[in-house]
Amino acid sequence: MYRKTRFACPPICAVLIFFALSPARAQQQGSPAPPNPLVQLLESKGILTAAEAASIQQASSPEASNQKLVDILLQRGILSQSEHDRLASPAIQTAQAVPAIQPSLATKAQNLQAPPFPTEPGAPAVVDHFPTRQINAALTPIRALPVGGVILDDHPSFKADGVGITPYGFIKVSAVEDSSNPQGADFPLPGLIFATDPSGDPAFHLKARSSRVGVNLAWYDHNPKWAISGKLELDFEGNFSAVDNRNLSSIRSNSPSLRLAYARIDYHFDPNNTVSALFGEDWTAFASSTLPNLFETTGLGIDFGALWERLPQMSVGYTHKSGNFAIMPEFSIDLPASGLVPDLQDQIGYGEQAGPDSNRPQLQARLVFQYQLDHAKGVAPAQLIFSGFEGETGTDVTAANVASALAAMDHAYTNPFVNGLSTTSKQDGWDAEWQLPTRFATLTGKFYSGSDLFFYFAGQLQSYYNDTRHLYNTVAVSDVDAAAPLGLPSLVLGTTTPNGTTLVLAPQRPVRSQGGFAQIGIPLSRLFNVDPAGRNAGWSLYALYGIDQAKRRDLQLTAFQDRFSTMAVGTLNYKFNRWASFTFEQSLYTTHCNPGATCTSRGVPAREWNDIREEAGPIFTF
Repeated sequence: MYRKTRFACPPICAVLIFFALSPARAQQQGSPAPPNPLVQLLESKGILTAAEAASIQQASSPEASNQKLVDILLQRGILSQSEHDRLASPAIQTAQAVPAIQPSLATKAQNLQAPPFPTEPGAPAVVDHFPTRQINAALTPIRALPVGGVILDDHPSFKADGVGITPYGFIKVSAVEDSSNPQGADFPLPGLIFATDPSGDPAFHLKARSSRVGVNLAWYDHNPKWAISGKLELDFEGNFSAVDNRNLSSIRSNSPSLRLAYARIDYHFDPNNTVSALFGEDWTAFASSTLPNLFETTGLGIDFGALWERLPQMSVGYTHKSGNFAIMPEFSIDLPASGLVPDLQDQIGYGEQAGPDSNRPQLQARLVFQYQLDHAKGVAPAQLIFSGFEGETGTDVTAANVASALAAMDHAYTNPFVNGLSTTSKQDGWDAEWQLPTRFATLTGKFYSGSDLFFYFAGQLQSYYNDTRHLYNTVAVSDVDAAAPLGLPSLVLGTTTPNGTTLVLAPQRPVRSQGGFAQIGIPLSRLFNVDPAGRNAGWSLYALYGIDQAKRRDLQLTAFQDRFSTMAVGTLNYKFNRWASFTFEQSLYTTHCNPGATCTSRGVPAREWNDIREEAGPIFTF
């Protein structure tokens, strides 16, 4: 069962289009074609211009009239690609008998679809201005978050008691070779924080855990202006199993883990104004609107310039459209999270505590501007996105932990924390993202900056540090969660003078970082005018460069000295047919040492670490 394309207009569209085609049938039977009432109505509502309405009415044949109408409605976003294909003239439908893997523009805009995995090569063939010629569609950016709300599909795979259910997913298998992999993971991480032996620790992996499965849900209300939808999605990128019958084979026994689980409500006041509300776990408003198109999806460029996350949240948004332009502000409250790993027993029991201990939600927002940059056939609209977030993490320390730390000191000090203590650390960030599809190439990317972006996979794996630069007689103390940045204590106590006797708390300061990525995608099959119905219709090429950089002065008080990391990635995609594609990805991941720090690689002092990585394999969608 393959994933169905989501509708981009209410079911009434199909009825209206049926009546729009009726004059064409009458003309085929020899009667003169009367003025098309639907065309006149759409013109009066501003959906069609006077010139477009005239061109439809004056078309040379019924087929040409029908084709002009559905083409224009597709461009306006009133019809989805699947609706367009069903309503197109028979000659066009026959020519499009072999579809491709890449979802259509309308599908990409709908959040009922799974966020397209970053390896979908090619796109559906589209009709050019000349009725007898077809071309391959341009490359559409990966868009995990929609603009304009959701309109329900009337034809789910299953329907029971008013609820539509449509399964989707893919099976992905890849072979990976790394020239240096000191941490032993099957995805890249900054390298200088791990010790390497003289060989550089090369490694080979073959994995299927990036496979994904999900279901789209639709609850049908009697009022067509309401759209209630949802999604439940899993992958196998989670923990290895640790049970008696799997311990020996844990390397291949990945546990399923939650990716997305939400329900959303969209109210369409009219075709140009929509209010949306979402409840559950989805991609974050901050930084997740633009994702890199990589075959390596386990890490997806984390700590190399690709910033993203998924979180439980409650969000509201509003979309206003005017012609080919749309604007959407969105706001959400999210689960506060730090990414700091507690001790193993606590982590298994309830996960981290540092985020919730701040006793306040994260606040996130994004603003999206969408417009049609290139008006050629098969080109998605462009987007410019600005997003940000603000939050805190909390650290709670018991009186017993403070007393235990003081007992290890060789002098008696005044303890103002006899009842324990609590403190917080700041988190914030902003980013600017761009998605610029054209018929020749698609440019995507982002730039970000912030404080303590550890949870969002940035800042060279650093969260905060205890600022002890003006303290003496320091002692480390653990919080109730035993969670702390890599290689650092939860917090530190000390005196303000060498001979002082009263302890104070060292401030927790976030590690500041910035970075981003830029990627260009080239639709090879479109540029070389390949037959859209042939086996070579799905070739595409991507090139990407990313960088993640931590502030040098903040790193001086952390345990690690990774200054910045970069990635340079080339990805070649080939679509075999509608369901199967093959990818080869060549990449170079590099980590640079902080000046003045002592770093080693391959057992000797080094200023940088490099991993030359190849990954290849197929993807089978359903």
